[in-house]
Amino acid sequence: MYRYEERECLTTQIGSLPFSDADRAVEYSLEHEIPFLPELTSRGDAMMRYIETPGSLSCLRAFKRNRFDTVKVQCVGPATLVQSGKTADDAVSRAYAHIDAVLDGLVADEVLLFLDEPALGYVGFDYLRLWEPLFESFPVIPGVHVCGNMQWDELMASGIAVVSFDASRYDITKYYEDRGGVAISWGIESLEDIADYRPGDLITLPCGMPHKAYSEEDAVQRLDLLQTAAEWVRRSPGSMKDEAPLSIESE
Repeated sequence: MYRYEERECLTTQIGSLPFSDADRAVEYSLEHEIPFLPELTSRGDAMMRYIETPGSLSCLRAFKRNRFDTVKVQCVGPATLVQSGKTADDAVSRAYAHIDAVLDGLVADEVLLFLDEPALGYVGFDYLRLWEPLFESFPVIPGVHVCGNMQWDELMASGIAVVSFDASRYDITKYYEDRGGVAISWGIESLEDIADYRPGDLITLPCGMPHKAYSEEDAVQRLDLLQTAAEWVRRSPGSMKDEAPLSIESE
């Protein structure tokens, strides 16, 4: 059992935020039960941009001033980089350099490392061979975030500890009978998106919040939703489909 599970920590986020001030973004992250490394797209932290100079994130220095029990960090996945035109070796090398820079000096008892692979279902090649050298090189809990649709049964059987997906659009429960110990990070827009909560699962958003699509007020509203969902789950674990249909729109 992981430490975050023992402490019943549930809420975290994908990474990108609509803030422009690094200190405010870190403060916002710390309001989650599992703080996450903020990425500020307004300051050049979009994943296809920061990977050109690995480790160059606006909030990294301020984030590392804190000591964490459990913390979540993330990196654009090598499969996504190969899709963008990079060679497999270059993709793994860049991801490794970024993760190494993020973890260097980060003080935490437990680290969740998510690879962001938005369109993993369309890569058409063996992505596991790209992930293995990264997850094997660092003392982390391995996770993967996928925004789009994919062969969820394949991902559930990949050996990843935590699968993060858009629960507001896809029903992952159709693709497994026995999870085999895999935790799910439910990316929600409403409480009813949590279809099969189990101990060790997380509650997050469907995707990140880049500044061109979201406001700081949006970020605050979505944090409220996550916190409310966590309270509901602790009281009534399992499916939220029959609970009050609280959503971002109804707040």
